[in-house]
Order: sequence, then structure tokens, then C-alpha cells
Amino acid sequence: MDVFEEIAEERRALADQLAALTPEQQASRSLCAAWSVHDVLAHLVMPLEVSTPKVALAVLLAGGNFDRANQRVTRRLAQRPFAEILEVLRRKADTRFTPPGSGPEVPLVDVLVHGLDIRWPLHLPRDVPEARLRKALTFLMTAPSGLVRKGALTGLRFEAKDIDWSHGAGPVVSGTAEGLLLACTGRAAGLDTLVGEGAPTLRDRLAPG
Repeated sequence: MDVFEEIAEERRALADQLAALTPEQQASRSLCAAWSVHDVLAHLVMPLEVSTPKVALAVLLAGGNFDRANQRVTRRLAQRPFAEILEVLRRKADTRFTPPGSGPEVPLVDVLVHGLDIRWPLHLPRDVPEARLRKALTFLMTAPSGLVRKGALTGLRFEAKDIDWSHGAGPVVSGTAEGLLLACTGRAAGLDTLVGEGAPTLRDRLAPG
């Protein structure tokens, strides 16, 4: 299975799992600071529904600020019914989009982490294949600053407790693979699960502000 097939499988698994959510669960807070579960789902279909030129225009209209443009486009997509967005995610799961200059690891990390943003607070289980988790974690270790704060992971050794994966040298930061994925991308819920002498350093580096 190549990376794009893994991405498609994760998209479909997420769509299937979220189909049974109640309206209250759909509106509940995700791990993304300002977004509900519904909002995160809308964000996940953005690259499947919005062309690169339209995204570029949105960034231009936002004064060159990608995060602001992302929020505006997501807000617009989130006006659609939850079930309709789920259907888009399922129907377009095989879309082989990658951001300009990036490989398929970026959308793989995107669907895994945003899937956790939804599942984690709702306590929804997902048995992600180990090879997929290893691929995403290894990519994050050298990922561009848009995914991981610059220098945050430097000089630390990361060890997953539940799969065969480790990376780096230095004070140890240990946790589950899912906890590490969330922590490395700045989610406080993931950071709170980590242990090891390097964990306080990582928390300080990823603290807001």
C-alpha cells in the first residue's frame, strides 16, 4: 500500500466512524483551539474541494496570512451539513493532492493528526497501522515549520511506548505514538501524556506565545 492509499484508507475510516455522531458531538470542541469537530471535518475536505489557485487567492485576500485564510475557507465549508461534508471526505478519499513542494507525508500527517483532534476528546478508538504511525512520526522529526515549531524537537530523543519507533539523541521524551503525534504538532492534550527527562523541555518549547 503506497502513502496515498494509506491516506484514502484513513479518510474513509474517519468518515465511517463519524457518521454516527450526535449533533452534540458534532458541535463539541476539538483539540484545535478554536474549532469544533464539525469545523475540523470541514478543514479536512478543504484540499479536496478548494483548488490551489483558490487557496492562493484566499491567502492574498487575507494579506498573505495563510492561517487567517485557512480559517476563513474552513468557516465557509463548515456552513455545509455535517453529513454532506462526510460524504465529500468519503467520495474524494482517493484524491492525490499534496501542497506545492511537498510529498504525500503532509496529507498523511494531516488526516492522522486532525483525526486525533476529533477522536481524542470524543474518546473514539482507532487502531492505526503501526507502519503508518512510524511514517508520520519520522516525517515530523524533520517536517517544515508549518507543521512543527522550528527547533522544538532538536536535541531530544523520542520513544514510542506502544510501537517500535524512536528517533534522535538526548534527553528522552516518551509516550504513545498518538500522544507523540499530538505533542509534536503542539497539542497540549498530547504534551500532557508525555514522560521522560526531555518532556519538560518539549513543553516549554511548544508553550503558547
